[in-house]
Amino acid sequence: MIHGATGAQGAPVVVALTAAGKAVTALTRNAGTVVDGARVLAVDYSSTADLTGAYRGAEGVFVHLPVAPEEDRLAYARNTVTAIREARPARVVFSTSGGIVSTDGDSRRDDSAESAVSVLAAELADSGVSHAVIEPRFYLENLLLPHVIAGIREEGVLRYPLPSGFRASWASHLDIADAATALFERTDVTGVVSVGQYPAVSGEDLAEAFSTRFGRTVTYEAADPDAFFAPLVPMLGEQAAAATADMYRALGTQPDRSITAERSAQKRLGVTPRTVSQWLADMEFTGA
Repeated sequence: MIHGATGAQGAPVVVALTAAGKAVTALTRNAGTVVDGARVLAVDYSSTADLTGAYRGAEGVFVHLPVAPEEDRLAYARNTVTAIREARPARVVFSTSGGIVSTDGDSRRDDSAESAVSVLAAELADSGVSHAVIEPRFYLENLLLPHVIAGIREEGVLRYPLPSGFRASWASHLDIADAATALFERTDVTGVVSVGQYPAVSGEDLAEAFSTRFGRTVTYEAADPDAFFAPLVPMLGEQAAAATADMYRALGTQPDRSITAERSAQKRLGVTPRTVSQWLADMEFTGA
């Protein structure tokens, strides 16, 4: 059972599990949606009954919360856990979509205990159902936003709202799919698995990978968070865009956004995320 099966995170999970020979059910809000290789089931996060029916008898469930006002996300998280407790699927894999919920080692938890992501992670841990939490940092697909790509192609400048030299463990949605597929097989692995590059890379490293791919110089420039997210208001909404800008502003005051080696997918699953160059090649991305 794959939530958001037609979206950026869920679609690669459908592809990866189908390739692994799994019978996949795509959970979407629209019953008329067609998903290659998958059965489609209309399920709404706002309906505990829908969720319970979908989860009952499932070999596995992949969960990630949709972009929505936090009040709605909290309701979705609680409905999801209620359904999991009732239906008792064999395995649940939850992606935090960038939120850090772990606290041990040198990780810096940045989701409050009352956030939807933290509530879902905590309730899963208390559910008695076999589960694992995928904890990424930043998605490489963020670099495909139209105004980011325009800057790279037209000016040779990669702009992103993180300080120069700031090191982060970037990952692709394809890496999340690889980790999710492994976690459905490796039921012995529980708790948090951090997915991302280790050692972490800087904005300058990202620009260098684009330079190599394009065969011309691309430089990195730290963008103002408010200016960066302004073009995304029509997609995210004014409130969500402002909150995301504030989050990036706060992140920029931290020393880095790196995963730890002990919790990494590299160590816990033997799954190594793509380098930026590998990701660009897999995306067949060109400077044209």
